[in-house]
Amino acid sequence: MAVLNYHIKELKSMKTYPKELFYDGDLSLLDKEKISIVGSRRPTKYSRMQIQNLSSKLSKIGICVVSGGAMGIDAIAHSGAGSTNTISVLPCGIDVRYPAVNKNLLNDIQKNGLLLSQFKDGALSRPYTFVLRNELVVALGKILVVGEADVGSGTMRSVEFALKMGKEVYVLAQRMGESLGTNKLLSDGKAKAIYDIDQFISSVFPETQLNSQSNGDEFLEFCKTNPRYDEVLVKFPDRIFEAELNAEIEILNGKVIVK
Repeated sequence: MAVLNYHIKELKSMKTYPKELFYDGDLSLLDKEKISIVGSRRPTKYSRMQIQNLSSKLSKIGICVVSGGAMGIDAIAHSGAGSTNTISVLPCGIDVRYPAVNKNLLNDIQKNGLLLSQFKDGALSRPYTFVLRNELVVALGKILVVGEADVGSGTMRSVEFALKMGKEVYVLAQRMGESLGTNKLLSDGKAKAIYDIDQFISSVFPETQLNSQSNGDEFLEFCKTNPRYDEVLVKFPDRIFEAELNAEIEILNGKVIVK
């Protein structure tokens, strides 16, 4: 764990900038285009599938996925993006694995992605720390996506933060009687529905999506997520050496960077 010694521009939208921020992992992820994804700890199979698909597609075009490391939608968003292209904001010290069921996921993010926290090592989660964590998650992303939520849930507090920050809120289109919180947001005109994931991505990140479509190079698209060198070596053993010789990529601190 280390203390972040510079300000993150996105966090200026918070009511109060954090007095201290602790981190472990790849700080270069803070410089990438980011999207916040949150939601229920007990999502339906439909929500799980759609968030997995969404976060995976976002990661493939270089968008970093930010979430809170919790069970359910948070964990799915992190895993869909891949540990090299996700930021997990914790409601406890970085050395604390909460929830314990996500221990392996958080370990992978610590090694390959980025863990952030406003709390010193050893600090345990408390009701108020979840609120602070949620505000930080929302502030980091360009927009907020809610996978699924009930009325009165903690996720709805994240929506309140997003609206106060002037950020757009998007929700998955859900059936009547399910995800009552997000359906109420739609009926109140406080959120927009995602009916098609590809259309949603192209509307929110048009330039990134256009570049991805025009390139059509699976190798370079994978490298845009800044994977570890050994990951690329396994997936593209022949292409990586050629790309390095042709100066298409460079290896920096064990990560592959597209020039």
